[in-house]
Amino acid sequence: MRSWVAGLLGFAAALLLAACTVWVSPPDSPSPTPAPSEASTPPSSAPAPVVLAAGDIAACDSNGDEVAATLLDDLGGTILTLGDNAYPDGTTADFANCYDPSWGRHRTRTYPSAGNHEYQTADAAPYFAYFGAAAGEPGQGWYSFDLGAWHLIALNSNCEEVGGCDPASPQAEWLRADLAAHPATCTLAYWHHPRWSSGDGHGSDSRTDGFWRILFDAGADLVLTAHDHEYERFVAMDADGAVDPNGIVEFVVGTGGRSLYEFGDILPTSAARDNSTYGVLRLTLRADGYEWEFVGVSDTGFTDAGSAGCR
Repeated sequence: MRSWVAGLLGFAAALLLAACTVWVSPPDSPSPTPAPSEASTPPSSAPAPVVLAAGDIAACDSNGDEVAATLLDDLGGTILTLGDNAYPDGTTADFANCYDPSWGRHRTRTYPSAGNHEYQTADAAPYFAYFGAAAGEPGQGWYSFDLGAWHLIALNSNCEEVGGCDPASPQAEWLRADLAAHPATCTLAYWHHPRWSSGDGHGSDSRTDGFWRILFDAGADLVLTAHDHEYERFVAMDADGAVDPNGIVEFVVGTGGRSLYEFGDILPTSAARDNSTYGVLRLTLRADGYEWEFVGVSDTGFTDAGSAGCR
């Protein structure tokens, strides 16, 4: 009887050992590839990058920038500033006392561009010192980088300060070379002075016509600007600003917090506009297109959101 019981117990122990044994790859052999499951996410399904953009931002005599910065606290993504970051003169004190306490807390994820108020201090030196390498080379202020499948280009529309913006200028020559070196499916450029605007404060600015034409010829998709303190989205336009379904879409987003302007005569290519609230443009940059949404700090009833493909 004892031998029979001992044999039965030995057999049970063997079964238990087999059930608990885990296979381990030999050190020199590759591990087995796991079968697809809900827990494994392929690289192609990674979230699309998000951009948050606005210009005309911080002034110590306004709390608009503090209110707008609360949006950034809750929204993830890369921040693009569209110029006039620190009023009134872009001094070291303006950046330290006005910009830094609000939008400045997101400086590590910010890619700036310079506005005319930065150049009210010689050579915009405090602007370049504050943002460091993220602002591009001092004396230039143009640079580019990739974000997901997109190529992004920051330009300096303070043309008289940087050797011009005409087609033969150093910046225009750099822009052509940069576009040729980065033939991305989707391209976004941003600067301060809008090529097209219905704003009563400034309106359309021909100084950036060279930029617009070079970008159009290269197949760029989006241009973001500010300078007029309001939000405006245009339909796709050709090199001359006429409706072209295969053209560039421009957003004017001067709603970063300084103040808000009135609109003047509305351009026929203006598709949506608002001057009732501060806010940011939120762009989701997909591999072959984008989604846009204006996110305001207050609910005024205005909404503007949609999606489009790249050219």
